[in-house]
Amino acid sequence: MAIQALIFDVFGTLLDWHGGMAREAVRILAPLRSDLDGAAFARAWRDRYQPGMEPIRQGARPYTDLDTLHGESLEGVLAGLNLADAVPEAARRELVLAWHRLDAWPEVPDALGRLRDKYLLAPCSNAHVRLAIAHSRRNRLPWDAVLGAEFAQDYKPKPAVYLRAVEALRLQPGEVMMVAAHSSDLAAAAACGLATAHIARPNESGPGTGETGPRVPVDHAASDLADLARQLGC
Repeated sequence: MAIQALIFDVFGTLLDWHGGMAREAVRILAPLRSDLDGAAFARAWRDRYQPGMEPIRQGARPYTDLDTLHGESLEGVLAGLNLADAVPEAARRELVLAWHRLDAWPEVPDALGRLRDKYLLAPCSNAHVRLAIAHSRRNRLPWDAVLGAEFAQDYKPKPAVYLRAVEALRLQPGEVMMVAAHSSDLAAAAACGLATAHIARPNESGPGTGETGPRVPVDHAASDLADLARQLGC
């Protein structure tokens, strides 16, 4: 089947979550902890990302949006820094909203614009709709629709997240390509019948921390999103 749509992982694949959260953590918390290591703070918070979603995937908790989960996991990060009693509620809220203010990797807006000339484009992210809109408006991400976790009421890598996106686009799985920097995400999409493309993000969580190439079979492996656009003739 000819590919008609591309759906995207967002955190890490399109957006530099690590750099953005490190910057924001230092800005917001510097008055309370002048020696704060923003990069370590960002990684510590991100380490709680997957465990926070797991009860929802297992059906032990109803779908809960990512802002709520980030707010819950933030408490553990602050406690680990002995800041649990020092950070006011307004600063906690500002930290959660910092996930709305992430910057795209440099080549992403232009590459998405090129891809949109040929394909339907949508995020298939664990972000909720309002969060996806914030990312789009900040970074000029030219989505045709916003799909993903809130639409499916579940979190990746559950099959429903990928298949509800395909259904919403009125396509067959083989007509949709999942684009991600994480091999586990691509393996789950492939198991649902989607085509897959891997984007290398070797510095996703800091220097030398991300995937330099796919760890599973994929249809395309690209050095960045501009490279994928070239491979797809855009």
